[in-house]
Amino acid sequence: MSANPDLKNLSGYMDPISDPSQHAYAGSDEGIHIGPIPRITIHGFCLTDATMRTAEAAMEDRRMAKAHLKLDMGGIPGAIETFEQAPTPNLIVVETSGNREDLVSSLDHLAEYCDAGTKVIVIGDVNDVTLYRDLISRGVSEYLITPVSVFQLIGAIGNLYADPDAEPLGRTIAFFGVKGGCGASTIAHNGAWALARCFESEVVVSDLDLPFGTAGLDYNQDPLQGVFEAISAPERLDETYLDRILSKCNEHLSLLAAPATLERTYDQSEKDFEALIETMRASVPHVVLDMPHVWNSWVKQTLLSADEIVLVAEPDLANLRNAKNTVDMLKQLRPNDRPPHLIMNKVNVPKRPEIKPDEFASALGLTVQAAIPFEPQLFGTAANNGQMIGEIDNKHVIGRMFEDLAQSVSGKSQPSKTSRAGLGGLLSKFKRKAG
Repeated sequence: MSANPDLKNLSGYMDPISDPSQHAYAGSDEGIHIGPIPRITIHGFCLTDATMRTAEAAMEDRRMAKAHLKLDMGGIPGAIETFEQAPTPNLIVVETSGNREDLVSSLDHLAEYCDAGTKVIVIGDVNDVTLYRDLISRGVSEYLITPVSVFQLIGAIGNLYADPDAEPLGRTIAFFGVKGGCGASTIAHNGAWALARCFESEVVVSDLDLPFGTAGLDYNQDPLQGVFEAISAPERLDETYLDRILSKCNEHLSLLAAPATLERTYDQSEKDFEALIETMRASVPHVVLDMPHVWNSWVKQTLLSADEIVLVAEPDLANLRNAKNTVDMLKQLRPNDRPPHLIMNKVNVPKRPEIKPDEFASALGLTVQAAIPFEPQLFGTAANNGQMIGEIDNKHVIGRMFEDLAQSVSGKSQPSKTSRAGLGGLLSKFKRKAG
């Protein structure tokens, strides 16, 4: 018998050497509550056909309906090869085989490519409580012993995102135009589309300009329900209700549209949107808030609570004044947050005197994230067709600007190999909060 105790001595774990049919998750989910998995991206790397079959069966389970699960063979080496060239998803599941030293070394290498906020589940054949506790303490989210059942795998994933003490899944990204008509909604919609496309991650666009919102037009959608229904019935608002009123734009992008009618007035209070935003954050990795150009209590509160703020401005004096007021307010009330991203829009309008983007940004103490040129033909065609710039011309330089913006606000880093350091320091990347 091994000198180290095995996992049967940990409360809640069965001895993996015992009959798998007796496992708490084996064969049936009767008597076990596993909540639905939120809209996350999962990439699994298996070593054995048995684990691959289990993961494939998990993909078909009703609780995984919202998640996007991709499976490959190759274990940790396969994961390393993949994420050398691509950003990591919300969750990585890797199967490993071998001794403790090999597992620790392999995870050390994988950690070099993991974005902040990525969670990791390891499936291994080493039945050792010491190893389990060591991996958990270093930031690995869960360690499962082979053979793994379908419900054990789904349950482990569900527990990661059902923990009431866990950080919310999603990042809120608020787009705010400092002056009416500067194109903040167009920037928000194209940025959200690029975010969903580049990272193959679920994105919800919430159009908060209730009387005049244009997201439905820009995405060529005409939903019957949207933001107003969500905030009008807070007692009904949960993930199930949210699913029902979302409009699917493409595989990874959904819309919560504004009513865009004048049949009623919209006099929302400071707290009216809080429950909606928190519900979206709990189930979607990225929430894009298309803010109206108004100034009232709920707009101010929403901006102050957003994870990322994107300010959109045109290069003239009125925009500069408004941007300066906004930036000063944000610095005062969000002293520990990163500064807002600045997008200069409609740059180089013929015969119009303009403030140079760098001078504009310098007056605000910011840098220009992107200076989008005045292209009325391109943007007009996209708007009339209900398309994004990337759909009109996926190689256009402006399309690449939106991809860069998506990268900047996503909280994910471009894959780059760092010098190898100690295991603790590298695996700590698994635990860092996005932001």
